[in-house]
Amino acid sequence: MMGIEGQKAYSWWSREQRPYSLAELIVDAVVHILGLIVAVAAGSVLLTLTALHTAPEAFPALLTYVSTLIVVLGVSLAYNMWPVSPIKQHLARLDQAAIFLFIAGSYTPFLAVIGGTKTGAVMMSLVWGASLIGVALKLIVPERFGRMAIALYLAIGWSGVAVFQALSQELPSSTLWLLLAGGVTYSTGIVFHLWEKLKFQNALWHVFVVAGASLHLWAVLDCMVIHRL
Repeated sequence: MMGIEGQKAYSWWSREQRPYSLAELIVDAVVHILGLIVAVAAGSVLLTLTALHTAPEAFPALLTYVSTLIVVLGVSLAYNMWPVSPIKQHLARLDQAAIFLFIAGSYTPFLAVIGGTKTGAVMMSLVWGASLIGVALKLIVPERFGRMAIALYLAIGWSGVAVFQALSQELPSSTLWLLLAGGVTYSTGIVFHLWEKLKFQNALWHVFVVAGASLHLWAVLDCMVIHRL
């Protein structure tokens, strides 16, 4: 029998309060795999075209973005599919920490566009600083951080409104609309992430994650490739 402390630590990562059915796990796996296929395929096209033609100076920022996208989807797939065990507990830490890395990675290509300005440099430092603090908390004391992390995810994710004016002067309007659509999609998906009693809620949450990530990937392609050809 676990003690009270052990039970609390157990529940934050194992989701034993409502184990997922086989059908839920299969659908969730399909969503993740489709997301990974899009990330690898579109990410490869993005990196190739920008490195060779449209934005070689932005390649490091774009490589950071694509890498964090693939990592967050891959770790999430591993965590959500792994049976309850000590390994799953470690994967849970990595899964939640990877979200912070991905948020910072998603900002990097756009902030790189205004990177030569004080506003861009300060925002890049704040986004990565806050995200790395989130990573540390999730790796070291995940059971004490709980759902407060969701508020931090949202705060970092929407912090871009602080530099919207600077971005609007450098990015195409279509890119800005795609960024907004992606942010709204991610935020809407949190409803399903928290609605734990709903059947297929985890798969639905990940549908919104993949959709939001796809919109932001399209936004990066739009400003770094399409509008530079």
